[in-house]
Amino acid sequence: MQRLHRNLATATVAAGILVAPAVGHGQTADSLIDKLVDKGILTVDEGNQLREDADRDFNKAYSVKSGMPEWVSSLRLNGDFRGRFEGFYGPENGFADRARWRYRLRAGFTAVMMDDFEVGFRLGSGDIDSASRITAGSDPISNNQSLQNNGAKKGLFLDTVYAKWSPINTGAWQGTFTLGKMENPLVTSDLTFDNDYTPEGLAEQFSYTLDATHSLKFNAVQFVLDEIGGSGKDPYLMGGQMRLDSLWSPKWSTSLGAAFLGILNEDQLGSSAVPDLNSGNSRVVQKSADGTSFTLGAPVETFEALIADVGITRTLESVPLYAGAFPIRVFGEYIHNFGADEQNSGYHGGISFGKAGKKRTWEITYRYKVLEGDAWWEELSDSDSGAFYSGRFSAASVPGVLRAAGAGYSAGTNIRGHWLRFGYSPYDSLTLNLTWINLDLIEEYLPGTDSNMDRLQIDAVWKF
Repeated sequence: MQRLHRNLATATVAAGILVAPAVGHGQTADSLIDKLVDKGILTVDEGNQLREDADRDFNKAYSVKSGMPEWVSSLRLNGDFRGRFEGFYGPENGFADRARWRYRLRAGFTAVMMDDFEVGFRLGSGDIDSASRITAGSDPISNNQSLQNNGAKKGLFLDTVYAKWSPINTGAWQGTFTLGKMENPLVTSDLTFDNDYTPEGLAEQFSYTLDATHSLKFNAVQFVLDEIGGSGKDPYLMGGQMRLDSLWSPKWSTSLGAAFLGILNEDQLGSSAVPDLNSGNSRVVQKSADGTSFTLGAPVETFEALIADVGITRTLESVPLYAGAFPIRVFGEYIHNFGADEQNSGYHGGISFGKAGKKRTWEITYRYKVLEGDAWWEELSDSDSGAFYSGRFSAASVPGVLRAAGAGYSAGTNIRGHWLRFGYSPYDSLTLNLTWINLDLIEEYLPGTDSNMDRLQIDAVWKF
């Protein structure tokens, strides 16, 4: 009789699987098995075995219907679209106020497989039209595309392409290895990396749960910055990071982090080898044979940076006009480059109220930031944080070395000032942001000039 009951149960579950759509298979099978266990028709062990049989049979049937191999357990699509209006405003007569409309598109596919493997890629927009200082590809620190050139067709590029293996999953310990072009595994601010930067190389990520309230994380990276034919001195970025995240109570949480990042063979990072888009580093001047023109060579200083950050969050149960618990966070980050003797530090500090991203949530964030000229490699830091250069200027104390290639607005290092954002999410899928950035140069070059710039951004971001 028990065998008959089990056979009937198996048939019942199989029928449920056949009539269930793929997305509802797990819930359908589990609910049927739970009912059979509750009624005593199946034991708990028999129910668990039946779940395994049902999953295996479903995977086989689904692979036949979908054409996917049995070892692919799921295929996910995700991404976002951002529309932006942007204005630049400065008091200096040499700068003409300007406005532009832009968009950013990112769309990716991820295949989750058995044996703890994952392979994915993401396509992203990129502005070839404005990339005069890039020899191939598009801007490594921006997916923005300006609306211009009479509606000319726009570019689409590989933004990420990677393989991930997560063999360590013991409850307390988690471990993941990633190869390819990836989302940045390091937790840092835009002092160090632009939010759109997707590095290439290897990454190892580990976490250990100390207890129910504390977790320790370690990130190690080996990024390739360029490949130089005929040379064994390719530039790399290497580093490690430790983090401690703590939940002291439902109302209080903290995060602490420390990282050391170094660039090897930075003398190969000249403007003729890698994209030269930002400014601020002390760079060697390379003059043409006839002396009538020049290009910027590699950075003069080396980069061996220590980065420390801290965040303290107080969560309120509720506030007016905000859905859910309300976080208030105070945060700061400091960077020091041991590879430079001067202009070698940076920091930011601020406070945020709320967190946009879910329906009827909002946030207000303010921070003050300082990033000296040689605190970090200029081509990785935030491409939205810049000021006005009045011409070709040498570093204050180093003859024959330039920090900027020419007059005009330029982002990168050698900046200080204010950053303010207000964001609101009227729907789960949509967030509206208003950002104001007010910065000037740390090293002013010409008496009587004003490097201060205001940059205004109005964004609408849809995620899917």
